[in-house]
Amino acid sequence: MPKSKKRGSNHQRGAGGQQRNVQPFSDEDASIETMSHCSGFSDPASFTEEGPEVDEEATQEDFEYKLKGFIDLTLDKSVKTRQAALEGLKNALTSKILYEFILERRMTLTDSIERCIKKGKSDEQAAAARLACLLCVQLGSGIESEEILKTLGPVLKKIICDGTASIQARQACATCLGVCCFIVTDDITELYSTMECLENIFTKSYQRETDTNGISSTHNTVLHINALLAWTLLLTICPVSEVKKKLEMHLHKLPNLLSCDDVNMRIAAGETLALLFELARETEADFFYEDMELLTQKLRALATDGNKHRAKVDKRKQRSAFRDVLRAVEERDFPTETIKFGPERMYIDCWVKKQTYDTFKEILGSGMQYHLQSNEFLRNVFELGPPVMLDAATLKTMKISRFERHLYNSAAFKARTKARSKCRDKRTDVGEFF
Repeated sequence: MPKSKKRGSNHQRGAGGQQRNVQPFSDEDASIETMSHCSGFSDPASFTEEGPEVDEEATQEDFEYKLKGFIDLTLDKSVKTRQAALEGLKNALTSKILYEFILERRMTLTDSIERCIKKGKSDEQAAAARLACLLCVQLGSGIESEEILKTLGPVLKKIICDGTASIQARQACATCLGVCCFIVTDDITELYSTMECLENIFTKSYQRETDTNGISSTHNTVLHINALLAWTLLLTICPVSEVKKKLEMHLHKLPNLLSCDDVNMRIAAGETLALLFELARETEADFFYEDMELLTQKLRALATDGNKHRAKVDKRKQRSAFRDVLRAVEERDFPTETIKFGPERMYIDCWVKKQTYDTFKEILGSGMQYHLQSNEFLRNVFELGPPVMLDAATLKTMKISRFERHLYNSAAFKARTKARSKCRDKRTDVGEFF
């Protein structure tokens, strides 16, 4: 007869038949467990309530309780926990207007962000810089944002100019510094100082410097792009006298960046040139650029670029961008774009407005439409007037149900599949014929 197996023997022994010592639960393990419970809150979808009606007051209290937990976790010992808390706060600020909540805790949040930027590493520093942007976007152009910039400005500049810091942290800090300074427009001295700091970064691309090995230093290109875009944003709010100085300094040097190996740098330089020409023609009706013929040749070559050594996606993106840039430089034309949000529409009809919109869209992501509807600061920037108040019944009639959205997507998918199938059949027939 087979031997009977003893029950419970596996419960008394660990792997390999040896008894294991159970380690005590450490503080870091506790913080990670706390983070795992809170990780669901960092998803933007967790901040939108769909489905049956719920008690709004209770939901708001629960939401604020979660945010208070995130604020506390920004001081945790675990790097992962701090970073998850920063991301959770960022997602909350992109998806809701939390002016009153932030106003009461702005000093605590500012101290936490300063600590994370000073003592954190790459990802944590970048997350903290992005959160600082959103704080100022929520608070608007008041004294509260001025205090945040006074506290964080020197720290951000130090990271931007620190060659030993990670590129990811430096580029996030460059964007943060530019956006926060754009929001706090009262201090003209701080504006000029910030622009000079950013100029010191992206003008290095003019010289196309090489490192000690003689290889082109392309790893800094992303930083230079962010610094250039932040500088361009600040140029849109400068006095006319300062705009003229900047035009004299950069209008003849920026075309050098059109030859950069990075497609994003070429596009950023081209769109900056278009904006500079727009500002120049606003300040001087008879503005004349000496090297116009050479510049238009470069722009036309980029708008029709067919080099095989470049990726198709990059070529498509570049051609689309430079067609608009060429029209702006040659014909003083801008392709008007319509942005829909709720029952409202906004028309982007100039390069200044496009640059501003693209910057805030990059920061707010999927929350851009919501902030255009509800954020008073953004509505003032884009001259949309006070927020349009809609009652619950009107919003309900405007909202498309999930089932209707599903039917629409299914129909669009079928139509797209049929169209592509026809094209594939034609290509197959041609191949077989030859």
